[in-house]
Amino acid sequence: MGKAADLSEFDRGQIRMARRSGTSITETARLVGCSRSAVVSIHAKCLNDGGTSSRCQVVGRPRVIKEKGHRRLSRLVKQNRRLTMAQLTAQYNAGPSASVSEHTVQRTLLDMGLCSRRPTRVPLLTKRHRQLHLQ
Repeated sequence: MGKAADLSEFDRGQIRMARRSGTSITETARLVGCSRSAVVSIHAKCLNDGGTSSRCQVVGRPRVIKEKGHRRLSRLVKQNRRLTMAQLTAQYNAGPSASVSEHTVQRTLLDMGLCSRRPTRVPLLTKRHRQLHLQ
């Protein structure tokens, strides 16, 4: 197997339960199918802070618009779908949250699956079309 970070949550749970029940490190590693050092590090992490989640860190700048802001932004869009991005940003910034740029609002709306669409132009029905349609 690979590093301790490559283990699934199920394997981590197996390691915790095996070590709690008194199984040795070698037997636990053989049971799960990983290295002894992985068992030791996961067990030590469990003893230290009670968690065994993956060691992967979240990278990048934290999001300015959190989950509550997503809900508020979608509510603003659904109230009036004809708002421009500048108007929508101004309404969002008028609220209690931190002020954000138009690009941030646009990126957030795209992440939420809300994007602008223009209706397609279709020709109107002629008199002949109406007659044929009524028949």
